[in-house]
Amino acid sequence: MPTYPGLSSEAFRHPLDAQAELALRNLPGFNLVARKFVEFIYERPQLIYHSGNSIQVGPRQYATLYRIFRECVRDLDVHPEPILFATQNPIANAYSLGQERPYIVINSGLLDLMNEDEIRSVLAHELGHIKCGHTILIQMAMWVMGAITTIGELTFGIGNVVGTGLIYAFHEWKRKAELSCDRAALLALDDLNVVVSSMMKFSGGCHQFGHECSLEEFIKQSEQFQQLDSDGLNQVYKFLLYNGGQGAILSHPFPVDRVHYLREWSLSSEYYNIKSGNYVRGEDSTIDINSTPPAPSEAAELQRQIQELQDEINRLKRKGNS
Repeated sequence: MPTYPGLSSEAFRHPLDAQAELALRNLPGFNLVARKFVEFIYERPQLIYHSGNSIQVGPRQYATLYRIFRECVRDLDVHPEPILFATQNPIANAYSLGQERPYIVINSGLLDLMNEDEIRSVLAHELGHIKCGHTILIQMAMWVMGAITTIGELTFGIGNVVGTGLIYAFHEWKRKAELSCDRAALLALDDLNVVVSSMMKFSGGCHQFGHECSLEEFIKQSEQFQQLDSDGLNQVYKFLLYNGGQGAILSHPFPVDRVHYLREWSLSSEYYNIKSGNYVRGEDSTIDINSTPPAPSEAAELQRQIQELQDEINRLKRKGNS
């Protein structure tokens, strides 16, 4: 497998990821949420939970998984080495959290569904989140969603300040952050088919009929999905589906969208330059959630789109109630 000593996350970070982060941090209410998150929650409770309720992977505990994990840590030059937990959950999923003590949780359902190379792709993707400093914002977003949903206006005084625009912005950023981490997976694997195969299994993989799935057909499905954008109304439907059109805001891009973005990058000079050793090097900086930089024009445009979405959702709600 290729290794990238000194690799900086800036070498592979997707520009949409950076733009969406700036838009999020410049929305009204973000600074208050950040202060309350650090004051009341931060990262320790979840780490304690997994330390007591999951298997900590190591040289004598899931040794093969630990070997794959350490190779990914080495290849992407992630330091210090995060903690890896395996947890009993039938849903094929994995996630990364924590900034001071970052860790990755991988579900048993994923381990049962995927082969070793696909598991390597998933671990490299999650290490991409850690390397890019995404984990603090992911954890903060989880806290915000739970706090607003469960306690509403009684939650630490944020109920009257945090609008739905901030919720949309968190999800918009999270979806774009996934694109950066798909790139990290491709760098670690250097095999587009393996990364796409893992996405296909996330979409609808199973044991009984999995051998009948075709990677070529899944890629063709991705191409056909992009062609839907030729119809302006389809673009509106996609936008609404991502942002609560079926009752829930999506935290990840559609897998076929991710395939499209990653295939484009796999053919780019940027990708080949990194593989050739010509990439940005340096220490990866963690995200300072209490610092709000000035927003560039792209971030301002994202803010405008979020506000338009909120207006459209409100209009549809009024129409449904009339």
